[in-house]
Amino acid sequence: MHPDRMFDGDEGGGRSGVMERQPRETTEQRHNGHRTRGTSGARQLRHALGQADLSAIADTRRLLREQLRQWGVPALVDIAELLTSELVTNALQHTGEGAVLTATLSGGPAHRLRVEVHDHTARRPRLHPAGDDATSGRGLLLVQALANSWGVRSQGTGKVVWFELDVETA
Repeated sequence: MHPDRMFDGDEGGGRSGVMERQPRETTEQRHNGHRTRGTSGARQLRHALGQADLSAIADTRRLLREQLRQWGVPALVDIAELLTSELVTNALQHTGEGAVLTATLSGGPAHRLRVEVHDHTARRPRLHPAGDDATSGRGLLLVQALANSWGVRSQGTGKVVWFELDVETA
């Protein structure tokens, strides 16, 4: 893939176009103002971040870390935290608005973690090589290198940037 290529639709590295299922039975709990959902097959964490609230990125990493441990997949913590931090930082720095993080652990025999960051700007992120002295610009390259799959899709007035990690490969 050319590094300056812009992603459209549900493209990304690895397998793309993963089907999403809506759970049938859902229970919702509130933990420190954040929603967590448990279902017969999937578990979900949703967390809203305010406009330009870069201090909330550490809180987001902590919430995700605690949730993954509670879900029994601590092997995913390091990579999931790093990649989530990159996507959330990009959304808050480059859109001028808030974002919503959704982390879903699929049920069934092939557990998969899908993390989505929804922002309110349609402008697509671009992969581009960072210069040797650059202090930023490597986030999507990390996502591409470490995630089993990732991509971008339009949603409403904005977009969703997502990645997936297989539990077995963590």
